[in-house]
Amino acid sequence: MAAEAPADPILGLDAVALRERLAAGSLRAAELVEACLAQIARREPAVGAWAWIDPDHARRQARALDEHRAAGRPIGPLHGLPVGLKDIVDAAGMPTGNGTAVDAGRVPQSDAFVVRRLRQAGAVVMGKTVTTELAFRHPGTTRNPHDPARTPGGSSSGSAAAVAAAMVPLAIGTQTVGSVIRPASFCGVVGFKPSFGAIPRTGILAQAPSLDTAGVFAGSVAGAALLAETLFGCDPGDPATRPAPAPGLAAVAGSEPPVRPSLAFVRQPAWDTADPDIHAGFAELLAALGDACDEAELPPAFAEAGPLCELVQLAEMAKSYHRYRQRAGDRLSPELVDAIDRGRRILAHDYLAARDWPGVLTASLEAVFERYDAILTPAASGPAPPGLDSTGSPAFNALWSFCGLPAVTVPLLQSYGGLPIGVQLVGRHGDDGRLLRTARWLAAAVSAQAGSGSTEDGQWTR
Repeated sequence: MAAEAPADPILGLDAVALRERLAAGSLRAAELVEACLAQIARREPAVGAWAWIDPDHARRQARALDEHRAAGRPIGPLHGLPVGLKDIVDAAGMPTGNGTAVDAGRVPQSDAFVVRRLRQAGAVVMGKTVTTELAFRHPGTTRNPHDPARTPGGSSSGSAAAVAAAMVPLAIGTQTVGSVIRPASFCGVVGFKPSFGAIPRTGILAQAPSLDTAGVFAGSVAGAALLAETLFGCDPGDPATRPAPAPGLAAVAGSEPPVRPSLAFVRQPAWDTADPDIHAGFAELLAALGDACDEAELPPAFAEAGPLCELVQLAEMAKSYHRYRQRAGDRLSPELVDAIDRGRRILAHDYLAARDWPGVLTASLEAVFERYDAILTPAASGPAPPGLDSTGSPAFNALWSFCGLPAVTVPLLQSYGGLPIGVQLVGRHGDDGRLLRTARWLAAAVSAQAGSGSTEDGQWTR
């Protein structure tokens, strides 16, 4: 089933089209913000995407941006675009509760790196989107915009749902294992998790620093590239980052591939657990792609990637959340307490041995990336499952997060019941622009096959 169409047609445009209108002056930031606020008022009671939002604060930002442009001053690459922030990302003066009652009322005094970048680029920081408890598995209040009886995924649940419900054109999330790619798939939007270390995490709640990655949500691949490019950088507060040239993501993603991309379809160890809709949808997709896609088998060692990823996550989470466990363990969910306690019991030599594996696994993928532009694989085990007690399985995301590889999901398939299903593409570390360009090509190819007339991000309805 399709998400409810926005009342204002302007919200049907993707971030790039909106940016062009804002830059040309045919659309004012104040007008766009008012349209978003009206959509939030209309859809928020059913979706529950926002942990905190102050309409007047959003309006003040928009008016200031309009005045800035009217004065003839230079505008930034995100001028006037409303953006939602996952509620583990610090923003000065905005309540940031990290999805837990323990941090209720917490108001940071400084901006996270990504928020500073947003403000410098001229974005309107709309508010904080709902996250699961401390960005782990205990669900928040958000429901899937396509079916309120189903999960939106997690932990970046509010960010994915806010974009899917047309409340904002762009949003920021984070992924430790599957927290960008999976909710994007469930909610039917584009989710992009860049290469590990590409976006500084300074000012973002740390769960498992060896895995944590900031990511973005948008209505199109081009929109995701536009936002992510603004956030890439190096910051002394994040030792995973390194000085590097500007990535040029938007230009590369928007360009035509020099030759037709070639994809490697990988089933992953979790393939047999996938929903029948996944099996049927990928069978049709592979048949349509023909010789543009081959099947590739992963070495047997990859079967251990999921458990090893979980081991690293739990061990590092036990350290990162030690103060929560000690100070307020009785106010945490049983599943979070159990996860922290399991992490405490992991032996140092097991943790250190697990940390050696990403390099080994990534090296074994070099042969794949030498021959293919990207790996093609499911973004989740199926469409959003019914019920709100779980955020779904990250089994199709763990391998790539463990290796720190860039991944993007595009809503190209639908279940027999009409729910969105994301198609995940994975690229070589550092080849983020090429990955996004390949994703945009794939979206256009699927749209052409489906006869939708759309040039990007059209869904294939069986």
